[in-house]
Amino acid sequence: MKKEQANELTAEKQLRAFYNNDFIRVYQAYSDAIADSALAHGTFVSPPFSMTRMTWIKPSFLWMMYRSGWGKKDPNQHRILAVDLSHDGFKQILNQGVLSHHRNSGTEEAEWQSQIKASDVVIQWDSERDIRLNKLDHRTIQIGLRNQAVADYCQKWIVNITDVTELATKIHELVENDRISEALELLPEERVYDI
Repeated sequence: MKKEQANELTAEKQLRAFYNNDFIRVYQAYSDAIADSALAHGTFVSPPFSMTRMTWIKPSFLWMMYRSGWGKKDPNQHRILAVDLSHDGFKQILNQGVLSHHRNSGTEEAEWQSQIKASDVVIQWDSERDIRLNKLDHRTIQIGLRNQAVADYCQKWIVNITDVTELATKIHELVENDRISEALELLPEERVYDI
């Protein structure tokens, strides 16, 4: 993420995540084949994972729930994986990032088009979601990786992978039964990530 992009982080745009001294957590949703393989190997391997497609990582648990419909929207996205990345790896990802939309990039359109084509990391800001998956006033980050960034993600930066599908299902059931306070207690604690 370029310096001018980093300076845009305000109350409207918040990079929040579950993290500790050892890692920062992002989420992805996959089919059984990819999820089982990733859990068995501690990373994504091809096949079944595609090293040639863009892969999107999301630090926000609730945005992942929105995108995957609590893991129920699509059989190819019904397993929710928590992927722990080294801080160094995550910062390398951000440093390579180019914003997905020109109007927010702070550059001339031709320069931005050149940057977006050349970059292996695309950064997009989307409306954060609440426990009922309604839009909030601030935005959360999702990050698209391609080419060398996918290889580095799989071979260098992943510390651990955990299946959190059961947790997602439990929280969703509580929300469906209007047991919101119990659902909120199960959410991963996401704090602003200092970059």
